[in-house]
Amino acid sequence: MTVRAAVITVSDSRAGGGRDDASGDVIAQRLATLPAELISRELVADDGDAVRSAVLRALDEAQLIVLTGGTGLGPRDVTPQAVLTLLEYQVPGMAEAMRHEGMHHTPHAMLSRQVVGVANGCLVMSLPGNPRAVGECLDAVWPALPHALALLRGDTRHARVSSDQEAPPV
Repeated sequence: MTVRAAVITVSDSRAGGGRDDASGDVIAQRLATLPAELISRELVADDGDAVRSAVLRALDEAQLIVLTGGTGLGPRDVTPQAVLTLLEYQVPGMAEAMRHEGMHHTPHAMLSRQVVGVANGCLVMSLPGNPRAVGECLDAVWPALPHALALLRGDTRHARVSSDQEAPPV
């Protein structure tokens, strides 16, 4: 089954048209292998209201929303705070797995504030803004992602998947 997905890049410089959206590109390329239909892709400034509005727009149609950017410690990094206000519940294991994977590459991964949770039956994941870190985060959750999306659709069958196997198809 194809998943309807949205990508939201949170960045003052990218939203202003100053730079390419390399992190959003990494996410879009990876989602194509899920398989996922990219129903929207948006660039927004580092602003809580802008982030919340973009997520709310995507929630109307998406089953998966992936945000990139705004998860650091800087004063303009507000993505986690904005996303948390919209979630019905968090999925902390996915965020923990992302940070754990990142720690294999840089000690700075412990400073990232990824948030993963569910809103309106949709899985919402916020990733760092660095394209390399985005790939690492997606690597960390990729084996469990199809099963998570199936559970959210109401499919409660539990396929047995080891860490070295590919996850079952969505």
